[in-house]
Amino acid sequence: MPYLTSAFGAGWRHHLWLALLVCASLGLTLGFACAVPFAAFGAVAALSLPRRDALLLTVGLWLVNQIVGFTVMQYPWDAMTAAWGGILGLVAILSTGAARAVVGRCGPASGSLLGFAAAFVAYEGSLYLISSLGMGGVEDFTPAIVVSILQINAAAFAALLATAFALAAIGPRHGASIRSPVLIASR
Repeated sequence: MPYLTSAFGAGWRHHLWLALLVCASLGLTLGFACAVPFAAFGAVAALSLPRRDALLLTVGLWLVNQIVGFTVMQYPWDAMTAAWGGILGLVAILSTGAARAVVGRCGPASGSLLGFAAAFVAYEGSLYLISSLGMGGVEDFTPAIVVSILQINAAAFAALLATAFALAAIGPRHGASIRSPVLIASR
């Protein structure tokens, strides 16, 4: 299974990492509302956590987004908004799964970039497909908007990955001797 070093397998670092990701989701929800970088979160989760934890984290981040959206940001309480909320959750899980599938087959150098690319394509592609099938149309998928969403996700991914490296570098890893961080270690 791919992990970002052995740092996030268990222990205090694992809990801190999950808390940091939830806080980042909260902040990015408040900052970007409907453009929360779920592809970036999915890719980072796939790189740093076991499959079960990555998927559970994705659900948790989606829940944070929905709770903040409906309570703080006053999303409308209607059927279309509720449907899109559910769709976003499913697509976020799909993007995490896509990243996980790619990361598990790649080497250390290419795993992070290809994992992010898989997550982004799965996320945006699924949303485009669902939109084209009657959930509001595809007018929000202009090249300029998609590039903007890609930039938000890429910046979030880079920041989250840098944070993961910094956290992984603090102290010895769970069950390992002190060594330099390695992007992906197979166990």
